[in-house]
Amino acid sequence: MKLTRLSGVAALGAVAALTLAGCAANEGASSDTSSGETASGLSGTIGATGASSQTAAQEAWVAAFQTANPDATVNYEPTGSGTGRENFISGASNFIGSDRAFEMEELGEFGSCTSESIVEVPAYISPVALAFNLPGIDTLNLDADTIAKIFAGEITSWDDAAIADQNPDADLPSTAITPVNRSDDSGTTETFVTYLAATAPDVWTYEVSGEWPIDGTERGQGTQGVRQIIADGEGTIGYLDASQAPEDAGQVAVGVDGEYVSYSAEAASALIENSPLEEGREAQDLVFAVDPASATGGAYPIALVSYLIGCVDYEDPEVATLVKEYFSYVISAEGQDTAAEAAGSAPISDSLREQAQTAIDAIVTE
Repeated sequence: MKLTRLSGVAALGAVAALTLAGCAANEGASSDTSSGETASGLSGTIGATGASSQTAAQEAWVAAFQTANPDATVNYEPTGSGTGRENFISGASNFIGSDRAFEMEELGEFGSCTSESIVEVPAYISPVALAFNLPGIDTLNLDADTIAKIFAGEITSWDDAAIADQNPDADLPSTAITPVNRSDDSGTTETFVTYLAATAPDVWTYEVSGEWPIDGTERGQGTQGVRQIIADGEGTIGYLDASQAPEDAGQVAVGVDGEYVSYSAEAASALIENSPLEEGREAQDLVFAVDPASATGGAYPIALVSYLIGCVDYEDPEVATLVKEYFSYVISAEGQDTAAEAAGSAPISDSLREQAQTAIDAIVTE
């Protein structure tokens, strides 16, 4: 079966799309202006940058939130997680989306906040797809060692014995393999290389980070850059949020416990829900310790937890109120269903929602 996009969001003009969606929502909503306030009482503007993996979800969240709150504006720019974290540290973003949380050693003074305490809540759980471009081949089975060798440049042809042995019914061509990775600092990259390091440590010996460690590969800027290279190049294979996978690309089923697991929201959620929270963090800093090597049958082992990150204390109470209300909408059952429909993400569980709401309630609005 062909790999299909989990989202209908256009690949280009993501920033404009988010802004236009917000404008359209505001123009089409009704409000009670007799008292000078909207029906919801919320007004003002907040700006955010961060994970491009959240693009489809953020577009849907922003549109719904602004429809309900026509005098409130949320601007989200999908710059990539690394840039988002840099902007939060510098004070250039009121909140961010990030495919990884801040590391413990990174916690400290943030330019966006008036204290060192931050709120980090899981808002978007999604599989990271391995998509490839081989005309006539829709799916391939690949175990962790083979995937690692492909991206490490040790397996260079699609008819290599390691691939053929796992796919005896596939008519594999001798086409050269072109691995595609992100050129920017990316939480999606960190999710993928964490998987490689955990499941194929003898092959993947590079340090885990959001920056790709190997030269000589094709590199794309952001999720859309990777998507475009895969779509345009025969023989390519790359990793990206499943909601952004090219419509006609092939799908890799990943080896787990002797079976091959295709990505799905449910399979990604199974990995995350069985992962513990990191210890040593403040109560409102909810960060998962995900171990891809612990995946059992039925769990997809390459899944990202993308976070919303904001301050406990803001200088401007209006900003604090808007961030708090927006976060609360995103993690609500309605917000999670909205993202699932728009991006194919896995809704968080009710118990995790309760934890997340408690964390968000720590944001000071007075």
